[in-house]
Amino acid sequence: EATFRLVDDVRTRAVYPFAFELSATYRLDGPRLSVEVTVANHDRRPMPAALGFHPAFRWPLPGGPVEREAYSLTFAEDEPEPVRRPVEGGLLGPEQASPVRGRRLALADGLFTDGALVFERAASRSLIYGAAHGPSLRIDWPGMPSLGIWTKPGAGFVCVEPWQGYADHQGYAGTLAAKPGMIILPPGTERRFGFSVTLQP
Repeated sequence: EATFRLVDDVRTRAVYPFAFELSATYRLDGPRLSVEVTVANHDRRPMPAALGFHPAFRWPLPGGPVEREAYSLTFAEDEPEPVRRPVEGGLLGPEQASPVRGRRLALADGLFTDGALVFERAASRSLIYGAAHGPSLRIDWPGMPSLGIWTKPGAGFVCVEPWQGYADHQGYAGTLAAKPGMIILPPGTERRFGFSVTLQP
């Protein structure tokens, strides 16, 4: 395992004017990789915060089928809620119908022609990524309400990103603290976020 820490300094305070500490611990236990991030507010004021993970996984998976369309994401729960996609400037556009059918999202390059799929209110906190045959990955993200899924068409990876917070909605003009998805940490408190990936033969 390894832990990395970031503590505020003059450079961070120029863009994020709060006293904080961010620590990330990566732990490997057999076929399971877990990541835990702690955000601590060392300021005297409430601190708005958001955090998202950014893992990418080989697509296709080594040892599995070579056809990209053989792969899917199978959610732990049905995912009927609408999704959003990014628009110009990295903002989130209007809601669209979910491409998930029940619990299954079939992966294909055409799915990402218009950019990432953003699940602001994901029902699931885990999914299985893989094909009908070969190895698969179980991805768990307890305690994180949102999810981003994306790739660049033709790239050799797919990202499955658990989030607390996300980009602004198109037209949003509020404050950082009022932005949807943000959390507010009282002075002297901390919040932990985590996800894990387990290799399943």
